[in-house]
Amino acid sequence: MQVVETIAGMRQVRKQLREPVGFVATMGYFHEGHLSLVRKACAENPSVVVSIFVNPAQFGPAEDFDTYPRDLPRDLAFLEKEKVDIVFTPSVAEMYPPDFNSWVDVKKITSRLEGASRPGHFRGVATVVNKLFDIIQPDVAYFGQKDAQQALVIRKMVTDLNIDVKVVTLPTVREPDGLAISSRNAYLNAKERKAAPVLYRSLCLARELWEKGERDAEKIRQQMWELIEEEPLATVDYVSIADPETLEEMDGIKTPALISLAVRIGKTRLIDNVVIG
Repeated sequence: MQVVETIAGMRQVRKQLREPVGFVATMGYFHEGHLSLVRKACAENPSVVVSIFVNPAQFGPAEDFDTYPRDLPRDLAFLEKEKVDIVFTPSVAEMYPPDFNSWVDVKKITSRLEGASRPGHFRGVATVVNKLFDIIQPDVAYFGQKDAQQALVIRKMVTDLNIDVKVVTLPTVREPDGLAISSRNAYLNAKERKAAPVLYRSLCLARELWEKGERDAEKIRQQMWELIEEEPLATVDYVSIADPETLEEMDGIKTPALISLAVRIGKTRLIDNVVIG
């Protein structure tokens, strides 16, 4: 496994890789969610590149860029075990030099959900992923369903800008109690960790109501909200039942539908989703 820190170095080693090349973009601090993407990439491609870059452009001024968990030696040990070919670990200065002033801004679908709660977040995501695609030139890129809106934004960017990359979305990986695995779970104390599965329970409630014939989206949203509010440590940011392509909210549920939510458990903001139908 080779670790590359510069764009010029990455472009040079890319020429030596066997095709097709699979790619997994990460911010590091690996968990089973990341590793499921890496394993899928390794199973389907003779060459695999993984990037580790905590992208400041997708964090708001009051968000957790400085405290976001980082452990590069641990991450590299995981990737060595998975037999990844190249790990790209650029610095912030390498990716965003002082005179950097070009951005990728995907409209409409970024104005909702996470985009509404975190202004500028998806501009940062789209810009860094576009740069990584250009530097690494992958054939296939793997993303997780947990960040459903992010995957949708990247697909839209790839389509609109005619980027020759196949985008694959893989299922959310969960803890035994249903909590979606996330690097930010590390912020939770013992009481908060015990409370956090309320997100998944509310999603299961929504699916159960739909399976029993409920099609009024507002009634389902309300019951999800009420279930979450029964947990004293939980504060709801949003609950959504939306078209999985446009993210427009539904009144009467037509399938498929993306049911998603963002909830603060203590000070930690968690997201999750399921697709029904």
